[in-house]
Amino acid sequence: MSGDTPTWLLLVTNLPGHNATLRMRLWRALKAAGAGLLRDGAYVLPAGEAHRRMFEEQAAEIRSAGGVAHVLSFEADSAEQEATIAALFDRTAEYEQVIVHLDALKRAIPKLRENEARSRHVVLTREVTAIANRDFLPGESRAQIETALADAEAAINERFAPDEPHPVRHKVRRCEPKKYRGRTWATRERMWIDRVASAWLIRRFIDPEAKFLWLKRVKDCPKRAVGFDFDGAEFTHVGNKVSFEVLVASFGLDGDAALGRLAAMVHHLDVGGIPTPEGPGFVTIMAGARASQRDDDALLATMTPVLDSLYAGYQSMNKADEA
Repeated sequence: MSGDTPTWLLLVTNLPGHNATLRMRLWRALKAAGAGLLRDGAYVLPAGEAHRRMFEEQAAEIRSAGGVAHVLSFEADSAEQEATIAALFDRTAEYEQVIVHLDALKRAIPKLRENEARSRHVVLTREVTAIANRDFLPGESRAQIETALADAEAAINERFAPDEPHPVRHKVRRCEPKKYRGRTWATRERMWIDRVASAWLIRRFIDPEAKFLWLKRVKDCPKRAVGFDFDGAEFTHVGNKVSFEVLVASFGLDGDAALGRLAAMVHHLDVGGIPTPEGPGFVTIMAGARASQRDDDALLATMTPVLDSLYAGYQSMNKADEA
């Protein structure tokens, strides 16, 4: 119980006649929003401005078609009633279905090509994101599915992108940008998410004239080269930060909100954590580019406009949020 603030919103509907189109449109909208069905014509959502707006929009459409609709806020009368309503939003069974598919994916990885393995993981990630978007009362099953997703991605990376760096335990140091201009930067060949985003960041924000070496063996990294995203590199995972985040912090770029959003996506795709809406699509593009490009120079050239566009999109989103 929450005292003065109502916990729940209720949409009560009485649809006109046999308007099948309106019924189907209403059902789809409420299902997508994650509304719970109390009884025929009575739908519930946790209280909140977005949910109220959604219910009001549906109510307005019903009224415009000649039906009756009311949006009410309420508190449960008892702990038992509260539990009954909360149970409408239990997504455990949905998460369990995805975990079955994740387990099947992990067993199949040795037989799959990289594109196929990553595409299947993207599809499952999208399913989890869709469920999570309507998981208003997350519990243990939410944490379990996030772990399962991360485990499956780790298994894919172990198969197709071995030698991922281990995090070191020291503070991220601030660097003088002018000392890193016109340098040669080196990382492991066959770039994946963190490395391609880091290479883009280096050339876009740190060293516009950067040259890159793609290493078959990290021990062959020249002493004068600036290494990134491998064990022993100057810029690599630190604590819970991936290499992209370390570079952002090291060069004082952490005040850029658009880079912050991009960093959140890279972090999740590299080591797990909170999913981002753009992540699955970016993985699909990256996997296709990696499969079709002959070398890492071509791969970076292909992914640069993608990252440029994503960064510009994040800038627009931030401006809209501030307006």
